Amino acid sequence: MKKAILIICLLAGAVTYAQSGTGIGIKGGLNFGAAGDLSETVSDIDISSDSKVGFHLGVFGKMDFGTLYFRPELVYTKLNAEYDYEEVTSDFEMSKLDMPLLVGLNILGPVHIFAGPSLQYVLDTDLEDVELEDVKNDFTVGFNIGAGVNLSDQLGVDLRYERGFSDNEAEFANVPNARVDTRPSQLILGLSYKF
Repeated sequence: MKKAILIICLLAGAVTYAQSGTGIGIKGGLNFGAAGDLSETVSDIDISSDSKVGFHLGVFGKMDFGTLYFRPELVYTKLNAEYDYEEVTSDFEMSKLDMPLLVGLNILGPVHIFAGPSLQYVLDTDLEDVELEDVKNDFTVGFNIGAGVNLSDQLGVDLRYERGFSDNEAEFANVPNARVDTRPSQLILGLSYKF
């Protein structure tokens, strides 16, 4: 699976570079969101996570086709959330590699909208004071939708919403029938620079 993601990234980069009027660049920013619910089936406990600020850093390519464009990205994301239960607060952290494959439309001057699937590879999950087993699926699929503004030929800013499509749970190592859903639901504010 890792080899397939690497091959897709290399091909997307090569195709992007080969197109005229396109470019590659770097991006980074803040993400504000949460993971899924923490649940324990025996006691029928279901706790939603509270949002916290995380960050993302990555690279992108962009191919322009008139008013349409294709923008593959490869992004390292650190997602933070918090669970509160019976006066105990536990911080949740997840690190992942995202590969959004976005199709966009330039709608008015520097303003554009975009959407597309996001391939996600979970690198690590951690819940404070709890030993978690590995997530059931390291590789998942989500969706991005958003809008952006080109501030210049090189500099842009965008705001997007990301949501994972399917549950991707990590079970507690020492608590039977307890699990946390690692599926992201977040707003992502990004700043990009195209070379």
